[in-house]
Amino acid sequence: MAARPARDISLIRRHPQLITGLAILLVLIVIGPVGSLFVDTKEAKVGAALPDLPPSARYPLGTDTYGRNLLPMLFLGTPQTIKIGLLAGAIGLGVGIILGFVAGYTGGIVDNIIRGAADILLTVPGLLLLVVIAVSIKGTVSVNMMAIVVSILAWMWPTRTIRAQVLTLREREFVRMAKLGGMKGAEIIVRELVPNLLPYLASSFVGAVASAILATIGLEALGLGPQNQPTLGMTIYWALYYTAVLRGLWWWWAPPIVIIVLTFMGLFLVSAGLDQIANPRLRRLT
Repeated sequence: MAARPARDISLIRRHPQLITGLAILLVLIVIGPVGSLFVDTKEAKVGAALPDLPPSARYPLGTDTYGRNLLPMLFLGTPQTIKIGLLAGAIGLGVGIILGFVAGYTGGIVDNIIRGAADILLTVPGLLLLVVIAVSIKGTVSVNMMAIVVSILAWMWPTRTIRAQVLTLREREFVRMAKLGGMKGAEIIVRELVPNLLPYLASSFVGAVASAILATIGLEALGLGPQNQPTLGMTIYWALYYTAVLRGLWWWWAPPIVIIVLTFMGLFLVSAGLDQIANPRLRRLT
């Protein structure tokens, strides 16, 4: 029984970046449910307090011009922003995994079509296309709809990188042995290729989430995000809309920026830790 703490400490020593990044992201994810136990989230509504109040004991992060308490807004908005990134990243990576494995393993005309589509769409300015799509949506944009919009352009890069990895694996001896053993293409992909690429796929998912969050914040900063649900990007948008920087209302825009920085720091550390696990050269250095 005493060996388990030793193994846990050894894991932390071998992968400190991964553990630190996961800890940061876990705190940001649970900040909403936990914070809601200590703060009245109803104060995140318009007119719940006097407008433009600086931080105080009553309002630790102050209030905005709408009279909203910014602390519960931060508690509610942080998980929402991460939720959009996770949903968009999962959808984009899921499509990228399917297309990447099919293109890399099948080859031929199927590979040419999938690779060509990904290469062409990668040349299109992503934010511009997302702006056009977001503007074209009728009605109120929800968090889930925002995730779907962002995921539309989240599959091309995973498709290219996963395809490249599959191209290197399909000529390995274990794949040839599987073919000689009577395995079909789909079975080889599921049973042989996917397990060998799990650390790389996990790292790709983290990268997809980071890209999705960045695209989401970009759209929301332009006012194209969920109008009725608090997110970090929409908080920044309203701060810009009411010139909070020029008016010296630093408590309106600084906290969401700090949370965004922490989010990307956590994602970067997790990605670096997973890369350390997946890359044999980096493993030898630890």
